[in-house]
Amino acid sequence: MFNPTPAAARPVRQAAQASGAAELALRVAAKKDAAGKMQYGMGFDDPKEEHMKLDLEGVAVVIGGESQELLFDTVLDFVEINPGESNFIFVPTSHPSCGSGLVTTGGCGSKGTPH
Repeated sequence: MFNPTPAAARPVRQAAQASGAAELALRVAAKKDAAGKMQYGMGFDDPKEEHMKLDLEGVAVVIGGESQELLFDTVLDFVEINPGESNFIFVPTSHPSCGSGLVTTGGCGSKGTPH
């Protein structure tokens, strides 16, 4: 299952409030690019009936059918990338090529920002 950490949920809730999107869900998407690397995206959106709906850490999350398999066992976290610079990262926990380390570029993790 897709799972945001409490550290990720807080800035998502803050962004929703600040942008007037508090009534919308966080849509999370994933796809593989032409080179086979994972690309991730997030934005506030109205849920569609056919999409997976989750309530995680107080954040309403929707995931479209095409992204559900790609996001399975993925953690969304919010971490300090550099001193004073924090960002969202996606960490696929069950993909063997990712190992146990945190990767923020390439196929095992990617930065994303809710819009």
